[in-house]
Amino acid sequence: MADIRSIAWLTIVGLGEDGLDGLPDASRKALSDARVIFGGPRHLALVNAGAKGRAWPLPFSVDPVLALRGQQVVVLASGDPFWHGVGGTLARHLDPSDWRCLPAPRCLSLAAARMGWPLEQVVTRGLHAAPFETLLPHLTHGRRILCTLRDGDAPGALAHWLSAQGFGDSRLHVLEALGGPNERHRSAAAAGFDITDIAAPVVVAIQIKGALGLSTTPGRDSDLFAHDGQITKGPMRALSLAALAPRPGDHLWDIGAGSGSVSVEWALAAPGARATAFEPRADRSVNIKTNAARFGLSDRICVVTGKAPDALADLPLPNAVFIGGGIDEGLLSDLWSRLSPGTRLVANAVTLDSQALLTRWQGQHGGQLLRIDLAQAAALGRMQGWQSARPQVQWSITR
Repeated sequence: MADIRSIAWLTIVGLGEDGLDGLPDASRKALSDARVIFGGPRHLALVNAGAKGRAWPLPFSVDPVLALRGQQVVVLASGDPFWHGVGGTLARHLDPSDWRCLPAPRCLSLAAARMGWPLEQVVTRGLHAAPFETLLPHLTHGRRILCTLRDGDAPGALAHWLSAQGFGDSRLHVLEALGGPNERHRSAAAAGFDITDIAAPVVVAIQIKGALGLSTTPGRDSDLFAHDGQITKGPMRALSLAALAPRPGDHLWDIGAGSGSVSVEWALAAPGARATAFEPRADRSVNIKTNAARFGLSDRICVVTGKAPDALADLPLPNAVFIGGGIDEGLLSDLWSRLSPGTRLVANAVTLDSQALLTRWQGQHGGQLLRIDLAQAAALGRMQGWQSARPQVQWSITR
């Protein structure tokens, strides 16, 4: 087998704030041999790239690198180029024999070392490329979080956001330019955060103090969602998610999505899980988008304003389908012919007509039929009694 070092034309070099001083011999040699060195202006300055240096174009594109295929090229990145870095982007366009990567300690590893926090016990997030809302599932008293931020203004904005979520007592440790001569460590509580003149690159280490935070299981309180009353209630949502069985990276079609609560619960249930929510009413589509943004899931929940099955045309097929509204014979027939073997299908029905439809389909195709009767304690005069919800029937099957 050929040595990758002898045939790769592209070397992706991870760089720390100590520049050339912190690089191993292999990275130094790659820089010396390179005809062209790509990187951000700060990276190019750290290695004294000089005439070899080329700053990334705006808007960002890897095309200038690909145009030099076969020549000796170096791409500079911060720390580990395959953690929210350019490495993954380049790898999608290249054969494995085209490139090699020489990573440096990533900033979160340096932050964990400075704080004395075992990295395997800490939540790590790249908030330089994601909204603060992605932290919501991890906000619970006692949790430790390490996150990268986009610039010097972001720590203050993060502190304000944490306070608004009820975690103003949390401690933020602002770690600037880790590993370099300008490294600095300051801390403040989220409430009343007053640290200024923060230099990028910046990592924030957060010690969460405050409320209990968001539950980690489906069936979360309906008050967390924007809705007009058209929402799958918490207990039914939990049962539906259990039947849908989300797995990392899976894609859901949420048909008749209403508020999109099932799509949100699906995306929160497994890393990288995605959902396409189909909703005929434009006002409810707005609620779905609001809920996706509220939970930091706008990049994983796509909203289609339209009625299935017409709205399903030409879309990538899912791993699972949930039908929460608008079920009829035509929709089931279309889905049954369209979906790939192995797709999980879960449908809930409230009306006698739709329940009879699911009962007939279960008789023809199998699967599990479940009748769900729920009652909640409510005021009855000066005492309490059971207030029953309409019985629902759930059909679940693997295509």
